Order: sequence, then structure tokens, then C-alpha cells
Amino acid sequence: MQHYLAIALGGALGSVLRFALNETVSDRFGRAFPWGTLGINVIGSFLIGVLAILLVERWDVSPVIRLGLMVGLLGGFTTFSSFSLEVVNLMHNGAFLRAFGYVLASVTVCVAAAALGMGLARNVTGH
Repeated sequence: MQHYLAIALGGALGSVLRFALNETVSDRFGRAFPWGTLGINVIGSFLIGVLAILLVERWDVSPVIRLGLMVGLLGGFTTFSSFSLEVVNLMHNGAFLRAFGYVLASVTVCVAAAALGMGLARNVTGH
């Protein structure tokens, strides 16, 4: 039962953080390109890379905390379903080049961010 509670609490916090960051970025840079979602996915990918090393390989962390952070917080924070909808909406509005650029940037930069996070966490912990 603790696992579910940790995931629920983390997910609620992650969702609120996602909304607040997306609104802040959208207000600053506009809504023509989904910069907020892209940034959130990059940050989330980086953080899951870091946590995958620290919480799974390096530190003796309880499964409840690990699930609350990785599944709950980051699951609520990252926005792949929002990403998918935004791509479809861009295409529906005829912005095919923008949609393609968004897909390419999201996939390449988020995968690179996860790898960077993992590498950084390995180097910081000395393993």
C-alpha cells in the first residue's frame, strides 16, 4: 500500500510542477512551439538518468522512495502524452515541419539528457 501512496503523492507533485513550468515557459516564449513540454521532457529525461544510477545502483534507498520519485514524481512531471497530442495538433494545423522538428528534438535531446544524467551520476559517485 505504501508503494501506491508514494506513487500517488509523487505523481500529484510532478503534475503540478509540470503545469507550473509549462505555463511559465509558454507565457515567456509563446505557444507557437511547445517549448515548455520539450523542456520538461528534457529535464525529466535527465533526472530519470540521474536517479536510475543513484537510487538503483549507488544508494541504499527503499523501493517506496524509489517508486515515489521515479514512477510518481517523474511520471507526473514528464509529458509524453502531451507531447503526442501536440505533435498531432501541429500536423492537423498544417505545421508539418514544426511537428517534425519537435519530434526530432524531443527524441534526440531527451535520450541524450538521460545518458548525460546517467554519466554525471556515475562520475559524481565515483563508479
